[in-house]
Amino acid sequence: MAERLRAFPGARALAKRGEVCYNGRNNSTLFDKIRHKRKRFPGEAGGNLHSIIQTQRLCAAGRGKEAVYRMERQELDQGAARTAAELRMQLAQITAASQLLERTARDEKSRSYLAAMNQGICRMLRIVGRLEITGRLGGKDPRLERAPADLGRLTQELGERLAGLLECAEVKLEVSAPEGLWAWVDVELIRQVLMELVANAAAAGRRVRLSLERLGENAVFTVEDDGPGVEPERLHYLFDSGGQTAPDWRRGGVGIAVARKAAQLHGGTVIAEVQETQAILHKCMAPPDVEGTVVSVVPDGEYTISDVLVTLELPDGSRKELTMTQRWPIRVPRPVSQRFPASVPLVTGQRILDTMFPIAKGGTAAIPGGFGTGKTMTQHQIAKWADADIIIYIGCGERGNEMTQVLEEFSELVDPKSGNPLMDRTTLIANTSNMPVAAREASIYTGLTLAEYYRDMGYDVAIMADSTSRWAEALRELSGRLEEMPAEEGFPAYLASRLSAFYERAGLMLNLNGTEGSVSIIGAVSPQGGDFSEPVTQNTKRFVRCFWGLDKSLAYARHFPAIHWLTSYSEYTSDLAPWYKDHVSKDFMDCRNRIMVLLNQECSLMEIVKLIGSDVLPDDQKLVLEIARVIRLGFLQQNAFHPDDTCVPMEKQMKMMQIILYLYDKARALIALNMPMSVLKSENIFERVIAIKYDVPNSQLEDFEGYREEIDAFYERVLEKNA
Repeated sequence: MAERLRAFPGARALAKRGEVCYNGRNNSTLFDKIRHKRKRFPGEAGGNLHSIIQTQRLCAAGRGKEAVYRMERQELDQGAARTAAELRMQLAQITAASQLLERTARDEKSRSYLAAMNQGICRMLRIVGRLEITGRLGGKDPRLERAPADLGRLTQELGERLAGLLECAEVKLEVSAPEGLWAWVDVELIRQVLMELVANAAAAGRRVRLSLERLGENAVFTVEDDGPGVEPERLHYLFDSGGQTAPDWRRGGVGIAVARKAAQLHGGTVIAEVQETQAILHKCMAPPDVEGTVVSVVPDGEYTISDVLVTLELPDGSRKELTMTQRWPIRVPRPVSQRFPASVPLVTGQRILDTMFPIAKGGTAAIPGGFGTGKTMTQHQIAKWADADIIIYIGCGERGNEMTQVLEEFSELVDPKSGNPLMDRTTLIANTSNMPVAAREASIYTGLTLAEYYRDMGYDVAIMADSTSRWAEALRELSGRLEEMPAEEGFPAYLASRLSAFYERAGLMLNLNGTEGSVSIIGAVSPQGGDFSEPVTQNTKRFVRCFWGLDKSLAYARHFPAIHWLTSYSEYTSDLAPWYKDHVSKDFMDCRNRIMVLLNQECSLMEIVKLIGSDVLPDDQKLVLEIARVIRLGFLQQNAFHPDDTCVPMEKQMKMMQIILYLYDKARALIALNMPMSVLKSENIFERVIAIKYDVPNSQLEDFEGYREEIDAFYERVLEKNA
């Protein structure tokens, strides 16, 4: 039987035949076969087994006992699902290659490769988190994502997944597994370990047999091969409740993932699942402050939210009954295991937000603006098209017709990710202006606690708070009635601490049950008369990292979103730059920075134009003003009622920037050849580029090449006419 390797049949770990040995045995044969027959991989298996990081290629050149190893990084697979099993597989491969390189690194180049690999290992360790455990075969960590599973069906599916892959390596896989053996297991962990055992067996023989049988209270997976060895490798897993079958555990929309008897239950462990809507699978969890031994569980079936599902024996000997409901004080943050730094943007489909001033998942943003500048509409757009799993919309002290508009529009719109109505992922908390002011604070904290509850299930949640100024006004009124000492403009002295306590509950977290989730907070601020120097706006700026300042002049000019590019900022830009480089384009940040430079140059030139007019400017400065106009009208301005312009994917945003900057480069080259700006404007190319946002559908991005050809033709025409 082959010893366990840190390599898998789905990996691109390539070694020259006969020159690399692991644990004293030569196991390069399988990898050579896979390398030569790579094109025959089934698409599904290849996509699943080669996700996240398409594995580093390990090359070895033998010189006696010395070997020189070279690592070659390959591109990230952007469409892959980040499952824990795949992450562990890739981590094992990188670790093995790092150890080999460490033994032979003798020059600076090899040491630099090793440093890069170690950084990758650290990042993946952070992602894997609690799933990187030492007792993986026993499954003793109670915080794993366990669920009831038919082990026979799981084995059959895994066999089908691996059969085509191993066939490419001329290894035959036989699977024997009866259906109907159910157990409370971590499915991804079982699948990952079985794949590793099968990989090791395939490296030793030409025929591999994967079987499942029940021995008493144990499910025993056996992996055998026809190569030299002593004992087949086995994986043992305990059944729940004596191995009884549970074919309809999801019947009636309610599935009880029953905890194993005598198992330890910790806070955050999922005990039941309910299909709340078509888009949301509600996971009923143990309260964060509960820990004990499972005494009894109910069989699978339909239950009300007040029915007892699990009975625990607490460390002090008392009993506690768990239902589908939880009670939690809304002013107290729900506990988590770890807070992660910002690394993934919350994509909203709004160009000025996603490109110019992005917000990260788990980030905080403020939208201040006067009356009629578009605070509510901006939040509606984000709530409609943001790639969050769940939207919590809090109407705090605003008009009731705004909440009505959300109910009507969201019921008709379709989520582009899931194809379900947007209301299936939206929760509304209504506290309109005619309700008691004391309830405004309750609505804010209720929405925040509800978001944390869904975050603990592993969802990305976005909160729209409209508006925090009404909450601050309620604090001012209550503080005055309590005869507390007022601070600036009559607001209480503790206004800043209340705002900070609200925004600091946002973040990208590792939950108690090992899942990752995030809470992003986007709060509207309504300063009197649009005065950003008032206390609520100034204190909010202290605690948020993204500031989208709405401008009254832009709103009156019908430029929406009316977010002014000179008063707004985002501190997440540098944190998200690696994501944009890997998932959009390596030139994304350069294009974005060039756009910002042109807009700032326009602002400086407009001060001169207001004094003496634009006719006195040289042609190169006139070109800057014209390109800035193209950027403002063709890129920053967005039509929420146009089917293609209401939500724009990141790829189209990138191509739009590239076309605008390509036009600028060509026009600047003509200006350098002493072509007057009036001739360039007469060609109407600038208006054509402005209309790109309407003329190019989101599903036909290949049309951008036609615009590049038009710009080239424009360049040639101007040269011919003025030769």
